[in-house]
Amino acid sequence: MALPTTSRAWSVRDIHSDNFDGLVLQEDVPLPKLCDYDVLVQVEAVSLNYRDLAIPRGLYPFAMNLPVVPGSDSAGVVLAVGPKVTRVSKGDRVCTLFNELHQTNPITPEAVGSGLGGAVDGTLRTYGVFGEHCLVKAPSSLNAVEASTLTCAPLTAWNALYGLQSKAVKAGDWVLTQGTGGVSLAAIQFATAAGATVVATTSSNDKAEALKKLGVTHVVNYKETPNWGEAARALTPGGIGFDHILEIGGAASIAQSLKAIKLEGVITIIGFLTSSEKQPPLMDALNHLCIVRGIFVGSRQQFEEMNRAIDSAKIHPVVDPNLFSFDDIKKAYQYQWERKHFGKVVIKIEN
Repeated sequence: MALPTTSRAWSVRDIHSDNFDGLVLQEDVPLPKLCDYDVLVQVEAVSLNYRDLAIPRGLYPFAMNLPVVPGSDSAGVVLAVGPKVTRVSKGDRVCTLFNELHQTNPITPEAVGSGLGGAVDGTLRTYGVFGEHCLVKAPSSLNAVEASTLTCAPLTAWNALYGLQSKAVKAGDWVLTQGTGGVSLAAIQFATAAGATVVATTSSNDKAEALKKLGVTHVVNYKETPNWGEAARALTPGGIGFDHILEIGGAASIAQSLKAIKLEGVITIIGFLTSSEKQPPLMDALNHLCIVRGIFVGSRQQFEEMNRAIDSAKIHPVVDPNLFSFDDIKKAYQYQWERKHFGKVVIKIEN
């Protein structure tokens, strides 16, 4: 069977602040010839992140070059490899790495500027040529749809819980997650697999039962309990607070996270949700004697570690039941924009 020479691909051509009309589907986009370290991948599935929605609406504050093929997360099958490729082989199922140049920690300025679907062409295409350095083998226990969710949200959760080796989550720890986004859901799974106790916040009582099914011990509704930081802290043994807090809400919630953290605990700030609320002063970390850490997804090395843990613990990512087709990308974007999802929104690609 002859290898493909072209691909169908979505492209963010321009910015529209109130819709996704900047997304344009292109036919017969030429594929480059394989160089020594290149890999030709047939993309099977792509999952969405808030970042993917933010880029065509002009809300993304990091490196971006238009026009660009959107999407960072994907799983696919290797169709061919360059003559010097050693990390993957024909027939392997692989996942893409969010920042192509983030191979190991610490992250570098060059790695920060190498994000798929923003700075360089991403994954919303039927075929792609990628350097072997920005691919990892997918967990053998996951199908393509599940594996397509790992690139950003679960890897960010893994970095939050394991990125500081001296503070890595362990059995007996208490972990606080916020909301039902992809990072929080993955963090719940990783923390419970490690033997930690997880408390989650949400604004929806309807989602509380779903969170408990994932392993959450206590759920706090932050709309019903505005001072949720103290309420969550009171749930911990002796009221001493949490070992790990994944801070998703930004300025709107960091003050409550500071109330909930234990001495020497770690608050990991994730994402770039905007807020008009005043940021707590940096010196508040001293007042609470805690570590406040910002992260940007994770490295290839961490991705490989995470995938081994996923296979070992038999963890299956939470995927929204509504799968979208490649031609329905705008519908998928709008579905997630309207927050109708629970779990990762996935586009399944039929080649």
